Amino acid sequence: MNIYTLSEARQQLSSLLEQAVQLGEVYIRCQDGKTFILKPVQTHQSPLAVPTIKMTISSQEIVDTIREMREKI
Repeated sequence: MNIYTLSEARQQLSSLLEQAVQLGEVYIRCQDGKTFILKPVQTHQSPLAVPTIKMTISSQEIVDTIREMREKI
């Protein structure tokens, strides 16, 4: 368990973030005794989520192309 003071955390924030990713969590203790846990948040994004592309093709052209390809099979 890695415990850092608040001033250390401020000075080394980027390395603390990397450690939190590698170790799962990092503890930060304030002068008043309060302790906080720094943890990475796991994003739940679908592997099928892909960025869109802009095209100038109509839906009818897409349907025609699919039909043409199916006829070849």
